[in-house]
Amino acid sequence: MARILLAEDDDLMRTFLARAIEKAGHSVTAVDRGTAALPLIASGRYDLLLTDIVMPEMDGIELAQRASTLAPDMRVMFITGFAAVALSRAQTQQTAPRVLSKPFHLRDLVDEIDRLFAA
Repeated sequence: MARILLAEDDDLMRTFLARAIEKAGHSVTAVDRGTAALPLIASGRYDLLLTDIVMPEMDGIELAQRASTLAPDMRVMFITGFAAVALSRAQTQQTAPRVLSKPFHLRDLVDEIDRLFAA
């Protein structure tokens, strides 16, 4: 079981994703913006940051960059409708995070999470 921090600003999508991930056997803490995720990353132990890219106050890419300082071992996966933007900015990092483009099937998301922790 992985401990996952989900940052997604769309209420319905956040609820939907959290339920699906929990049903797959993982623990999920869900927040509606990147600025709400930072104190959780600093105070808790998460295995994966699953974040949308386009969010108010702080985008997912900035969140991932700040999280890498606070929790360098935490993995990152983006869920976004803007995969090309994520890929071009992520290529500057040593290990580019995984990007899952919306729309996607929940099974694809769960499979990606499982693959991250199978290695």
